Amino acid sequence: MAKGMRDIKRQIKSIQNTRQITKAMEMVAAAKLRKSQEAAEAARPYAEKLKEVVASIAAGTKGVKHPMLESREIKKTGYLIITSDRGLAGGYNANVIRKVMTTIRANHKSSSEYALFVIGRKGRDYFKRRDMAIIEEVTGLSDAPVFSDIKSIASAAVGNFENGTYDELYIVYNEFVNALTQIPVMTRLLPLEEVTAASGTAAYEYEPSAEGVLEVLLPKYAETLIFSALLDAKASEFGAKMTAMGSATKNATKMINQYTLIYNRARQAAITQEISEIVAGANAQN
Repeated sequence: MAKGMRDIKRQIKSIQNTRQITKAMEMVAAAKLRKSQEAAEAARPYAEKLKEVVASIAAGTKGVKHPMLESREIKKTGYLIITSDRGLAGGYNANVIRKVMTTIRANHKSSSEYALFVIGRKGRDYFKRRDMAIIEEVTGLSDAPVFSDIKSIASAAVGNFENGTYDELYIVYNEFVNALTQIPVMTRLLPLEEVTAASGTAAYEYEPSAEGVLEVLLPKYAETLIFSALLDAKASEFGAKMTAMGSATKNATKMINQYTLIYNRARQAAITQEISEIVAGANAQN
């Protein structure tokens, strides 16, 4: 009985140590979540203004043509997938990867019909284990990424659409709703068919020409949308981690209570047995 009680006590101590770790990780994720939300919100005005200028040029210039604005027959599709480098985030990575794989199985018969760009070690490792070719990858991003961290992969993803390597580009990531809810979404990034001028948009004059400015701005706008999605995905990642670590802490507390109850019962049984033995010994002497 004493050995069993020692084992239970050791188990309780082990779970208490784990609870301390998960609680600390929950608090760290909560702090990083606030910073990520602020970064995502700060990036939106720039993206909105860029969209306004692009839409103004596209709507105000007759006969303007650009590969990024025109739909074409879909022969090959590009996917830019945003995952995390580390786990302990519940279903954060699994949900995004599942969405990609479901789409690929439903829409493509062979690997020649799609191209993959991956941000995050979890996604990179998953696709490589399945021998799925990745055109470009980015791993080891900081908790507060800047545009230069993903400039190469964003430029490659947009550039490969422009040169006709594939005919549409989707971005797949977890959209941040709140700390408890992150929704895996797949959004078509290119071609930019939904760029329309808002009513009352100011008129601009462009040098050397509207077409020349559009030639530069359209790739920048698409790359900005990718970076904005990354910031949203980072907020989702920390929200998922905070939720997962919060659940782990609650489960650890529940297990500690259960083991404490078992320990107290075993201890009570041991005391009762000792009293019974003492009484029996006293009675034997009389």
